[in-house]
This record gives sequence, C-alpha cells and structure tokens, in this order.
Amino acid sequence: MSTAWRIGVDAGRCIGTGICAGTAPEHFRLVDGNSAPLADVVVPADVLLDAADSCPVEAITVRDASDDRLIAPED
Repeated sequence: MSTAWRIGVDAGRCIGTGICAGTAPEHFRLVDGNSAPLADVVVPADVLLDAADSCPVEAITVRDASDDRLIAPED
C-alpha cells in the first residue's frame, strides 16, 4: 500500500459544487468558485476516495505519489 497520495483538481472541469470541501474539509477548499487541494501530497485517507468518487464531473483525482497510478475515481 502506498504511503502517500497526490491529490489533483482539474480546474477546467470543476463546477464548484463544494461536495469535496463538505466531504473532506481538511483536504479541500473553494477558491474563486473552484475546488483546490490544501496540499498536493497527503497521507492516504478514505475520505479522499469519497471526495473523488462524489465529484459529479470527476474533476478530482487521487494518485499514488510513488508511481502516479490512478486510485480514484474508479472507472
């Protein structure tokens, strides 16, 4: 299992629903109507998977920081 995950938000896809900030406020905030991660590399946490899977436009990605493997959202 990975010891670090990389969080990404595609600003071009983000529609600013705030679901991610509501689901994982310790990891996301809204800036000028778009989601932004509070840190790029984080300790793995299930709440990040929930946030990525809850995004209606799949703007959030969670990747393994060591090999860039996509963890969420699931295909």
